[in-house]
Amino acid sequence: MSRAPDVLERIAERRRERLAELADAQEAASGLVPAPVLDSGRNAFLAALKRRRGRAVIAEIKLGSPRLGSLVGKVGPLAQARTYARHGAAALSVVVEPDFFHGSYDLLARCSDASGLPALAKDFVLHPVQLLWAREAGAEAVLLIASLLTSEELHRLAGLARGLELVPLVETHDAADVAKLGGEAWELVGVNNRDLRTFEVDLERSAELLPSLPAAALKVAESGISGGEDVRRLARAGFDAFLVGEALLLADDPGALLAELAG
Repeated sequence: MSRAPDVLERIAERRRERLAELADAQEAASGLVPAPVLDSGRNAFLAALKRRRGRAVIAEIKLGSPRLGSLVGKVGPLAQARTYARHGAAALSVVVEPDFFHGSYDLLARCSDASGLPALAKDFVLHPVQLLWAREAGAEAVLLIASLLTSEELHRLAGLARGLELVPLVETHDAADVAKLGGEAWELVGVNNRDLRTFEVDLERSAELLPSLPAAALKVAESGISGGEDVRRLARAGFDAFLVGEALLLADDPGALLAELAG
């Protein structure tokens, strides 16, 4: 059987190409200073998840994906963001990658303003300038995908994010990703049930990795969550927060589904 196309590699390569086109990117990020682990008193996103711990839903907006194709014109992102705020979301996630997910940092800024919710910038972060873009767009958190980074890169980007008062959500997929955390303190660690190399979903991925995640970190289950029973099952297993995207975006009544998910 031939190897499945590596979607993550293709997305990362295009992101590198775009970053290479920005001659001033390195200079723009040169003054960033790392900081230690954040607490909820310094970060609204972290505080929001802690307040709703065990039923905290991070509701996502994206305008497409390699699997779904474009959702531009099918999803009204600002109306969706307001619906999330009205029906119990603890926080917002906005996918900002432009080529495969049709996003932007401007979309993040507009959705954050519309909802009033603390927002996660969901990008394929490879360069510190992306942390600056997230902060300038009003994000309180930033996604770091462990599969894309070495352990050294992961720790460096996390420290620089904290220096901007962005809490890093480290996304893991397997034991190799978890090993990159290195036994240090982390605020948020997620398990993505969707394999970004094949886009296949398996909720058992969360349960299998949970015991190896840092004890003090809030644990976030990501992707493949479609209803209240999924949230309850993952909460019983020990997850604190739940990132839900496609189920809400494609629902006939996203508000009702979100109310169910958030309990």
